[in-house]
Amino acid sequence: MSNAPDSFQAKDTLQVGDKSYDIYRIDKVEGSATLPYSLKVLLENLLRTEDGANITADHIRALGSWDENAEPDTEIQFTPARVLMQDFTGVPCIVDLATMREAAVDLGGDAEKVNPLSPAELVIDHSVQIDVFGQRDAFEKNVEFEYQRNGERYQFLRWGQGAFADFKVVPPGTGIVHQVNIEHLARVVMERDGVAYPDTCIGTDSHTTMENGLGVLGWGVGGIEAEAAMLGQPVSMLIPRVVGFKITGEIPAGVTATDVVLTVTQMLREHGVVGKFVEFHGEGVASIPLANRATIGNMSPEFGSTCAIFPIDDVTMEYLRLTGRSDEQVALVEAYAKEQGMWHDPSRELRFSEHLELDLSTVVPSIAGPKRPQDRILLSEAKTSFRKVLPDYAEDDNTEVVGEDNGSFPASDPPGSDDSEAGIEAPAESGNGDGRPHKKVTISRNGDSFDIDHGIVSIASITSCTNTSNPSVMLAAGLLAKNAAEKGLKVKPWVKTSMAPGSKVVTEYYEKAGLWPALEQLGYYLVGYGCTTCIGNSGPLPEDISAAVNENDLAVTSVLSGNRNFEGRINPDVKMNYLASPPLVVAYALAGTMDFDFESEALGQDSDGKDVFLKDIWPSADDVQATIDSSIDRDMFTSQYADVFKGDERWRGLDTPAGNTFEWDQQSTYVRKPPYFEGMTMELTPASDVSGARVLAKLGDSVTTDHISPAGSIKADSPAGVYLSEHGVDKKDFNSYGSRRGNHEVMIRGTFANIRLRNQLLDGVEGGFTRNFLAGGEQTTIYEAAQAYQEAGVPLVILAGKEYGSGSSRDWAAKGTRLLGVKAVIAESYERIHRSNLIGMGVLPLQYPQGENAQSLGLDGTETFDITGIEAINEGSTPKTVHVKASKEGGEAVEFDAVVRIDTPGEADYYRNDGILQYVLRSLAKA
Repeated sequence: MSNAPDSFQAKDTLQVGDKSYDIYRIDKVEGSATLPYSLKVLLENLLRTEDGANITADHIRALGSWDENAEPDTEIQFTPARVLMQDFTGVPCIVDLATMREAAVDLGGDAEKVNPLSPAELVIDHSVQIDVFGQRDAFEKNVEFEYQRNGERYQFLRWGQGAFADFKVVPPGTGIVHQVNIEHLARVVMERDGVAYPDTCIGTDSHTTMENGLGVLGWGVGGIEAEAAMLGQPVSMLIPRVVGFKITGEIPAGVTATDVVLTVTQMLREHGVVGKFVEFHGEGVASIPLANRATIGNMSPEFGSTCAIFPIDDVTMEYLRLTGRSDEQVALVEAYAKEQGMWHDPSRELRFSEHLELDLSTVVPSIAGPKRPQDRILLSEAKTSFRKVLPDYAEDDNTEVVGEDNGSFPASDPPGSDDSEAGIEAPAESGNGDGRPHKKVTISRNGDSFDIDHGIVSIASITSCTNTSNPSVMLAAGLLAKNAAEKGLKVKPWVKTSMAPGSKVVTEYYEKAGLWPALEQLGYYLVGYGCTTCIGNSGPLPEDISAAVNENDLAVTSVLSGNRNFEGRINPDVKMNYLASPPLVVAYALAGTMDFDFESEALGQDSDGKDVFLKDIWPSADDVQATIDSSIDRDMFTSQYADVFKGDERWRGLDTPAGNTFEWDQQSTYVRKPPYFEGMTMELTPASDVSGARVLAKLGDSVTTDHISPAGSIKADSPAGVYLSEHGVDKKDFNSYGSRRGNHEVMIRGTFANIRLRNQLLDGVEGGFTRNFLAGGEQTTIYEAAQAYQEAGVPLVILAGKEYGSGSSRDWAAKGTRLLGVKAVIAESYERIHRSNLIGMGVLPLQYPQGENAQSLGLDGTETFDITGIEAINEGSTPKTVHVKASKEGGEAVEFDAVVRIDTPGEADYYRNDGILQYVLRSLAKA
């Protein structure tokens, strides 16, 4: 930093108590006073990291004089203060760091010099599944299964925890990444080497935006950007439009934070905020508790914005004190925010690109479903809405199906303990006459029987970071359960109940409030601390329910307190999924069906036979607040997080390799050493022109990274499935691509293998297939063709249309492309992050001349491609275009000049080094 230009003489000191900090004053830049809070944070970032090359005085001026009405066109380099990871997406980052250590030694450097240059923290929360529920030992048993399935990955992460400086792992069974972040990891203002600056944090999970509730600017990114940020490299971005969301009024009684967030989600999705920042301001902000702010920030990916941020104010300070942050840290946050004009002042007029407003007093109880978070439904209209959409999911054959009593397990037993199935007898007329599809199935269990039908609630799960971080809704759920239990109400026997809190603090305040006995009485036993149901780790339904659902094609529902309810995400047996607040999750478990009107229908009868309605057990706002006040205190947070990285006996007992380099297990199918650095030397290998390349895939418009990147389950007959079978893995143990992200052999085989991919080299074929022109153009898998081309020394290109690589910025979309042997992509236009990721993996992104595409140029993908002019980049300047010659089999050629989409000096450095990891490795080895 001492060599930084500091063109604006922004460096100054800030005295807080008896401690002095260096800061970079944003008021030195003209226009900074009226910038939104989020852009003030970005402005400070540029001032502090100005280097005269990638971050210049012009970039800083452009941000200060930001035109709120203009479309984004100025690219800047944002350097996050820290990186946050979860275990699925974090493993490949650590695999790459481990590989870099060995490569550093090969280059004559010191392995221990390869460390995250920014603090990096990983929380293991994506691997626990609800196999066991509804019984006291559910948590223990689920954690046991978790270690059996994931022990290999955990050993590797534990090695990383010991080997790397500035890398910490929060072990399994602790909490959900985003809740652990807001309760403990987030600093709000960082201090490093005597410099104080805003805490900014990018994460490898889309809901990293939960930290926006604390005033921490950050969002979810792909693994390549996360690795780069860990190694001190900036993230490339456009100065965004900022939507000002004004809040007025206060939340009325009976309305929860979940209702507010579903209302905000619907409003912002309708307004259109993709690629924009959303910032909350106005008098009503002060009335929103921090946990509610975090709930709103969490949902940012659901309404599509990059972030959804609240500025720092007194509410932020209260939360930092409550959660055990030190007095010194709290004082620094307050003093810094006020000094830099980052403290929320509702009277200050700020510049916003667009304006929205919500009066909190108008919010009413809501749920969302059956397949998108933005599909909000008023609770009072939930039954009507359900009946309206049910015909899309269910057929009405008015049959009643009866199951045999075969002594299947009771509801409290874990699934998988019996082989029961619902038997089927002759159809009988059901005669409901209510205008909705019915198909009644009678289940017999332990001498009792009950009917299930379309619309039953098969899963009612309190889960996910969104709501389990929020004491108001969690305690409301506990109090509702207590009121229900006292009136003798019971959860329906077909409902799979689960309680997966976001941190151990929740367990502790339930304990202190005396709410566990009632929750357990209704089947809400602790099942784990993790994302569980929200990411599809809901585990199997009880076998008799699952069999009845599948044999009779029942359209059953789930209700969860999560943030995502896409089709097929929650459970393979469940067609319709609804998001609801934790107390409503319990209410729906009592109702047992989505075909229910809480206003007019009773949940059951009390001991005197009197009808009990939802309003009779719904806790008052005063009761909830009184319980919060009496059962939550600072000591809970300080004691639970005192030793958060230590883990339990299982974690500490893992057989973990020692040493500063990792001992790779050649038999492992989870963690393998990738080949990125093979043959690398300290001298740059000059970038070379491409000769004799063939087309691996010719793709249309809007091909997303979900089409390119491996995701979901691994099919037995796919290249990845064949690989696992050959390595002795049974099909039942294939797990998912997500769990095997640390094995490049599995991931390459799943790249471009999405079942919906349409490769235009083939007619009417969907999936990961192409033509191998070395074998007369025969159809084969993309992986097998790429292997054949690599063995023959033939380079590859991808042809694509508009918006290539849109969607989530998945690291393996770029990594897999590189490892398949692709040298260049030629597209009409790119999604910004995927373009940047391709460069980061040494793949050249080219663009057709303006107004041209493959069709207009007459390219059908059977041509042989020569690309000349690339070598000019070795001289230190990036050519604006390169020459492409596509030769057809008959000898005629199509020639054009393709635009080189290397847009910044930093990207040119990465490409010259054959990738971002190689660039960083050489820099570290030199140092």
